[in-house]
Order: sequence, then structure tokens, then C-alpha cells
Amino acid sequence: MECKITVLCENTVHGMGFLGEHGFAALVSIPGQNILFDTGQGFGLIHNSLRLRIDLRDVSRVVLSHGHADHVGGLPAFLEINGGCPVLAHPDVFRERFRLLPDTVGEGKPRANGMPWTQSHLTTRGAQFVWLRDFSEIAPNVFITGEVPRRTAFEKGSPKMVIRRGDSFVQDPFLDDFSLVLKTSKGLVVVLGCAHAGVVNILNHAIEKTGEKRVYAVLGGTHLGLSPEAQLNPSIEALKEFDIQMPALSHCTGTAGRRSRDCQAGL
Repeated sequence: MECKITVLCENTVHGMGFLGEHGFAALVSIPGQNILFDTGQGFGLIHNSLRLRIDLRDVSRVVLSHGHADHVGGLPAFLEINGGCPVLAHPDVFRERFRLLPDTVGEGKPRANGMPWTQSHLTTRGAQFVWLRDFSEIAPNVFITGEVPRRTAFEKGSPKMVIRRGDSFVQDPFLDDFSLVLKTSKGLVVVLGCAHAGVVNILNHAIEKTGEKRVYAVLGGTHLGLSPEAQLNPSIEALKEFDIQMPALSHCTGTAGRRSRDCQAGL
């Protein structure tokens, strides 16, 4: 299968006239259909798609990687252009979420960073939610990872990303962390949102479920930019084993993850 992936929203931009934002969105074009993976915060999606002469009315479905505002915030703007289509996501995508930020007394102060829209707000604008939990083929040779098993000892996630449990906050398990997997003639192409499940866990899961051991390309965010060395360094070492031919890591990967000499050598 041949595919084309166009990044529509990202933290940085190259070229005149595009808008950068802390977020991610990519258009995945395969024979017969276009799939929008995430929507960014909502500032750049429409502007950048027009700049690239991409007609979002041609998108047949949306896949949401997880329920953070920088990946789902652009849904209303997209629906206004598209008119409405299936939106594939985990049921936890509407879960209330927070990020702990340092305050003046050295403790964590929670700031909401989850889905900024209610489900009814989106459905009345044409979103047709399809709830998924398992590894699923959504088009020929195109898969959603579903809930990813957490098997590595070092990919523990960020303790600053939390959910409310009773009167306190606990670390977000991110069961809704979905990635897109395409099975091509050159190997797997994996499109990540933020890889809260751990990029190594995700790649191992994709290989196990598809039976394809070659990983040709990995795109998107890995969240390594906010990871301690205890996760960053083992992740880089583990990624070398996949012999990835085309790395295109961005968004929340951070400069430490993207510019690491070891990482570039390994990928």
C-alpha cells in the first residue's frame, strides 16, 4: 500500500505563511480516502490546510490519539469545514485531565489540559463518535493500536499528567493513547500523537499485531522531551534495535530527544 502523510499542525514551521502551535495534526492519504489524525489546538489547522491547498471536506474520518487539548482542540473548526464524519477514539477521550505545574510553594498546581469541548457540542456539529478499545483495522492495511500494553520497565509516563480520583490526583493511565499504523511495502509506518503509552511499547505492539517486523517510518510526538533521563536514555537505546529508516519525530519529542547524537545514530 502506498500512502502520503502531510503534517498540518506542529510546534515549528518551515516556509512562509504557515502557523506553528504546540500541537499535532496530520493528514494520512491512502488510495480512496483521507484520514485526519488529530486536529491540533485549533489555531493552525484550517490556515495551514488552505496554505497547502488541502481540502478538508475530502476527509472521510478522524482519528484522535488522546484527549489532550493540543490534539483535539481543532475539532469544531474542522467540522465547520467538513460538515461531519466519523470520529474514531477511545471512550476516555472526554475524561477530565490536568497537568501539575510548579507553584510558589514548590507543590503541584493542577491546570486543566483535557478535551475543551463537550461531546454534545461536537456531535451537534457533525461528529459521529465511534468508540474503540482494541487494535482495529479501519481501512485496508491501516490500523489503530487501541489500548497498548505497558511492558517496558522504563516507560513510566509523566507523573505531572494526572486525573482526579476522589479528593486527590493520580497519574493519568492514558488508556486512550492511540497511534496509527500503516502496513506498507517498505514496512510499518507509525504515526504517533504523544506516545504516552511509550514509543517502544507502541512499536512492539504494532509489530506483534501486524506480524510485520520492519519499521520503516515513525512520525509525530514521543513525549521524550518531558521525560527524565531514566526514561530517555533507555528509550533511545531500545529504539536503535528497530532500525527505523525514516524518523520524523516532532511536537513533544523535545530537543533532547530529537537532537541526541545517540538517537540520530540509532534511528
